[in-house]
Amino acid sequence: MSILSYRRINLITALGCGAAIVFAVLYLQEHLALKPCYLCVTQRFFVTVTGLLFAMAMMHDNFGRPRSIYASLSCLSAMGGAFFAMKQLWLQSLSEDQVPACGPPVEYVFEAFSASEIITILLSGDGNCSEVQWQLIGLSIPGWVLIGCIILLAISLFQLLRKE
Repeated sequence: MSILSYRRINLITALGCGAAIVFAVLYLQEHLALKPCYLCVTQRFFVTVTGLLFAMAMMHDNFGRPRSIYASLSCLSAMGGAFFAMKQLWLQSLSEDQVPACGPPVEYVFEAFSASEIITILLSGDGNCSEVQWQLIGLSIPGWVLIGCIILLAISLFQLLRKE
């Protein structure tokens, strides 16, 4: 049995996605009291979905078409996370006069709006998304999410294209 078996890669990747979400919620949100913006919530969604797809692929440990489906879906999910991370990085790069207006807090959006309105708001982002709240070695949170999503995309492509 190879040390980099299909099942092990899926398990390690699913655990990595889980660790990223735990870090975001417990450390960034709870410990540092950073409020997630709309695009942060959207990125968390895509990282969570990608992790769940890897977990399901690991549990099923299937061959052929189901493997291709799981890997393809995780590719799409990782690309979604990368897209919204890039969108937030773009908002963070705007000058103050170009930043869109700030909207209501995320908690209020979930309480006051319908599901379709919530999705539209979360996908669009606002002025809150342009604020850099935390950095590690010069990269903001969406920068790290982008790197993570690129890694997830590479692993998904590897799982999709590998021969057993």
